[in-house]
Amino acid sequence: MTLAPRRRRLADRLRGRSASTDDDGGRTPVVSQASRGPARRALRWVGTVLAVLLVYAVLVGPDRLGELTPGAFVRIPLEGLLVAALLLALPSRPRRMVVAVLGPLLGLLAIVKLADLGFRTALDRPFDLVLDWLLLDDAFGFVRDSAGRAGALGAVAGVVLLIGALLVVVTVALRRLASLLVDHERTATRAVAALTVIWVVCAVAGARIVPGVPVADAGTTALVGAHAEQVDARLHDGSRFTAQIDADPFQDAPGEQLLTGLRGKDVVLAFVESYGRDAVEDPELAPQVNGVLDAGTASLRAAGYGSRSGFLTSPTSGGGSWLAHDTLLSGLWTDNEQRHRSLLASDRLTLNGAFRRAGWQTVGVLPAATQPWPEKDFFSYDRYYDTEALGYRGPKFAYAPMPDQYTLSFFQRQVRADADRPIMAEIPLISSHSPWTAVPRMIGWDAVGDGSVYRGDAGAKDDGKDDRNAGRVRAGYRQAIAYSLQSLISYVQTYGDDDLVLVFLGDHQPAPVVTGEGASRDVPITIVARDPKVLEQITGWGWQDGLRPGPQAPVWPMDSFRDRFLTAFGPSTQPLAAPR
Repeated sequence: MTLAPRRRRLADRLRGRSASTDDDGGRTPVVSQASRGPARRALRWVGTVLAVLLVYAVLVGPDRLGELTPGAFVRIPLEGLLVAALLLALPSRPRRMVVAVLGPLLGLLAIVKLADLGFRTALDRPFDLVLDWLLLDDAFGFVRDSAGRAGALGAVAGVVLLIGALLVVVTVALRRLASLLVDHERTATRAVAALTVIWVVCAVAGARIVPGVPVADAGTTALVGAHAEQVDARLHDGSRFTAQIDADPFQDAPGEQLLTGLRGKDVVLAFVESYGRDAVEDPELAPQVNGVLDAGTASLRAAGYGSRSGFLTSPTSGGGSWLAHDTLLSGLWTDNEQRHRSLLASDRLTLNGAFRRAGWQTVGVLPAATQPWPEKDFFSYDRYYDTEALGYRGPKFAYAPMPDQYTLSFFQRQVRADADRPIMAEIPLISSHSPWTAVPRMIGWDAVGDGSVYRGDAGAKDDGKDDRNAGRVRAGYRQAIAYSLQSLISYVQTYGDDDLVLVFLGDHQPAPVVTGEGASRDVPITIVARDPKVLEQITGWGWQDGLRPGPQAPVWPMDSFRDRFLTAFGPSTQPLAAPR
């Protein structure tokens, strides 16, 4: 008796019907399984296709923005063939274990590729798996200063969610791909075998359907290998750098033997943010920037000033200004956070320290120092002015807390004007920092005051007529560099005298969004002085006359500058450190 209802329900299911019993025992028809079958199958196949495409994209997707084109995906990934073969060969339980391991690993691969893509776009280099985690705090500070705290917290939340989603979604996609292979084992085995043969033939023949994109791809293996070598290099770099710190020919030089050729001079060392070689050579950027430099050369020459210019190769690009400051001031190639922290923990003699030892009053004027910075002691400042100490009462200009003209005005009024002995000042100028969306205007020096005069200007932008034919970012960059250079030139014209020596240089090239990928890391450097004896001491450098270095100007690694400078302006018996 009990079997009859079960048989009826089974018959109903076989006929594609489903029934339920209401409270009165009656039968209520519901939506049949058959009617829902095609929709479910369609959704399942869509999910499967998306899973295959996602795994494929993770394996062959490029890590450079310039290569992110449809042609970049015309490849057969060797790693995909190996994973498919492994999943087909394994029994059920080991296969599930492999998917559980490989899924998150593929998710991590996707994260590393995205990180490489971002770092190459911003800094023109791949992500450093060992050291770049130390930059998270600086990245948060940059976003906070540019977009506010809420924007920075939103960006952090978005990054965390993206990382978690990639790990989960890629793992689920690999599991779906494994099910597809098992469900169609015979067809999948033949397809993998055929694609393997095609891969080998294409690899031997060097086949390319799209120029520069090999059909037989092993890019994931190469990427993992490159990052493994990077990790190994970072793990062994610390001891090598420590030995370089200790090998300093000037470490024990007495103060009376240092910088004798600059006695009595006020020396201002100004870093111009993102002032790179492209600013004076790129056809789109150079006309405005070179116009400022050439006009400045003529006006300063008429006032009795001479100038010499060359190029230095920076250890960084697109950002990481502190690495350039470390390198120039210490004479050591400091191109990562590990070296930066090791250097600041040492007693290496910096250029600032050499001036201090020789009797100068050393000053640090850092308008972008918005947080406490105990490491400032390493640079041997007698007086130190951060954002708060500079007393600016005007608006921010995008990232820049204050205009460069204000920074220089404060330095002249509060530091140089009442100094009782020669000054050596390090001043990183910040108006030309990305994102280049708001550029200050030059005003009369007497009108600068506490900066209140700039209220209402921070949202303005110099919209030159030629902006119609230029990218907004490049146009903003060009205008910002021109403004920073105008500020320096005008400062010398207004406050310069026989005892002023100005050294100004770029810290690094701007981001690849301005220069394009693979640009040189060269930055211009210039020395300005009215006393001809100052420039006579660097005649042997071969630097070119004027504020603008030409294409044939000498190029030195930035870490060679400290020793060359100390040698040129010190006794002739001082040693010149061996090049890096």
